[in-house]
Amino acid sequence: MFSRPGPASISAHTIGITLRAALLALLTGLIWFATRDPAQLWLVAALAVAAIPAVLAPQNRFAAPIGRTAEMLLVGLGASMVAASADAAGIVTNGVGAAAVLPYLAVPLTSATFQGRSLESAGLLTIAAATLAVAGWLTPVPGGGTQLQQIGYLAVSAQWVTLAAIGTITAGAMQRAVLARRAPQPYAEATRLLTQLRQVARQLPGATLDPGSIADHLLEELRSIGRADRAAVFAASGGGRLEVLAQFGVDGDASVRPSWETHLDADSAIADAWASQQPQISSRTQLRSVAPTDPVSALVVPLIAGVRTVGLVVLERDGVGGYPPSLTYKIIASAAPAALRLEAALLFDEVRSLATNEERQRLAREIHDGVAQELAMIGYGIDNAQAGLPEGATQTAEELRELRAEVTRVITELRLSLFELRTEVDRHGGLTAAIAEFARISGNQAGLKVHLSLDEAGRLPASMESELLRIAQEAITNARRHAFAANLWVTCTVDPPFALIEVSDDGQGLPDQRSQGRYGLAIMAERAERIRGRLEITPRDPSGTTVSVVVGGTAR
Repeated sequence: MFSRPGPASISAHTIGITLRAALLALLTGLIWFATRDPAQLWLVAALAVAAIPAVLAPQNRFAAPIGRTAEMLLVGLGASMVAASADAAGIVTNGVGAAAVLPYLAVPLTSATFQGRSLESAGLLTIAAATLAVAGWLTPVPGGGTQLQQIGYLAVSAQWVTLAAIGTITAGAMQRAVLARRAPQPYAEATRLLTQLRQVARQLPGATLDPGSIADHLLEELRSIGRADRAAVFAASGGGRLEVLAQFGVDGDASVRPSWETHLDADSAIADAWASQQPQISSRTQLRSVAPTDPVSALVVPLIAGVRTVGLVVLERDGVGGYPPSLTYKIIASAAPAALRLEAALLFDEVRSLATNEERQRLAREIHDGVAQELAMIGYGIDNAQAGLPEGATQTAEELRELRAEVTRVITELRLSLFELRTEVDRHGGLTAAIAEFARISGNQAGLKVHLSLDEAGRLPASMESELLRIAQEAITNARRHAFAANLWVTCTVDPPFALIEVSDDGQGLPDQRSQGRYGLAIMAERAERIRGRLEITPRDPSGTTVSVVVGGTAR
């Protein structure tokens, strides 16, 4: 059964057809010049017939190789016959007439090589050499052949077989180079893209690659075009929900869950705009906390980058008819360029999160293999020194015991730091599971009684979960190290895009912790700022400290 060549073989197939046509025409002239015998042109017709399977079915695993084998046999047989006829005619002597046919060796060899069939090429070359030798020995020369004619024929055949072998090797190298160029190069492509990203990141102000800042700027721009009492910019967060990147006009305390309808399976203009990629105008509010009977004008504009929806803009105005067509067109035109900027910022945020996690893992490995092992050896050395003390060295023994206890404490702290570095939010366990595990292990090491209150209704963006985990870890570590507390309360509530993390202890309170852990408090504040959350550190009644961070609540 004949099969058409696939896209990957069109180039080699075209080369094969062109080369066959050109060499068949060349052979016609060379054979006529060498022999002046029209009967010898049978070889050109036979080669054209033998080439049919390779031309019509180049990818067929049986037809094409059989056709190429037939071509090689015909070349070997025809070369000896043309050489004998030329010698008899006296036009070209001493077997040189074979050179009129032997250029055709390149056709089947090149065709097989460019299709990646190196073993077949080697087999065809062997068949050609054997056929040329046997046919030249058996084919008689009219009038009686001479030894000089036989030697000349074999020399010409050997030259062309050698040239064919060199050409086959060269064609194979070219084929491998082409395939290597076409083959996917994931690391090379990643390097190129990351280099471009680094250059762009250096040229642009820092805020331009922050999704929250881009969303804020977009809302300010749209508010200058048309009045809005409430507005928000959303991005996908997974699990069929949206996350709020920026908003304004939503009243209420920051600890209250957001009132925007963020479920994509809800009956809302937000869900319709996301699914259809078309702007939606609604007379119903997109807030869950407002009665649907309140007169309102809502405009939802999808942010499209290429064919992907990367976000939504929601504008609301109290009353009816707030967004006439002329104003709607202006808003849509102003929002469209922000889609590409927002997509770039979201991708950059994801890359930065992956790079940060990888660096934390690397640091953990280096500390474990370096400082941790050396501290353990120091501890063993102190144990050996204690065991070798003479009787009566009471003071030295006490000093060594104190030193051993301090080394043990440092090793314990180091192990907890390694655990903190290596702890990540598992995509199956979730944020609450990661925080709960860290709180239990840290609390047990410090002798704290840990009280957990966990409620996770969905997943947040990976970058946000990572920052919330680090804030919770820092708060728990501060309580363990500095508070001298007996109890630790950890509350984790996640209802995307809302999240509340609260860590409380009954220790000595904020004033004593502030001087010892102010750097850690600054880091927590920076992390909260990065995810557009609000961090609060307050005294706990009757004693202790409460650290809380809220994201996805009201605007700051």
